[in-house]
Amino acid sequence: MTISFRFGRSLFLAICLSGFTMAGGAPAVSWAADAVVMTEDEAVRLGEEFGVMVGSVDEDIRKELKLQEAKGVAVFEVIGNSRADYAGIKVRSVIKEIDKTEIRNMTDFGIAIKKAMKECNFTLGTYEPADPGDPVGWGVNFHFVGCKRD
Repeated sequence: MTISFRFGRSLFLAICLSGFTMAGGAPAVSWAADAVVMTEDEAVRLGEEFGVMVGSVDEDIRKELKLQEAKGVAVFEVIGNSRADYAGIKVRSVIKEIDKTEIRNMTDFGIAIKKAMKECNFTLGTYEPADPGDPVGWGVNFHFVGCKRD
């Protein structure tokens, strides 16, 4: 009895994990529908649509900007009259967060900015260098990104 119960439970678990139910073979779980595929090229394109030219913070950028770790997305250029421009995003800033989602790399950036731009309002967190001659150094800023202007 114990062996048949274990076998039956194992068979049921195997069927459920394979994505089919006993009644009709319809998928029980659809992981593929929730998966988001984001390439670096797509993330760059979405950044341009938002109004920034961006790239991953690699080791060279980390050293140049005097960051502790090579994480985030560096802003190389801000496109005038864009949502990023109106929000006050600055060149040489590092995007670390979009709507409370941590940005570690271009994939994170692409997924988060794509989702955020569908909304009218969202926030974007950056590390920004201080003005030259300011001994304080880097500062954390949160930018409010409003609705797209025509």
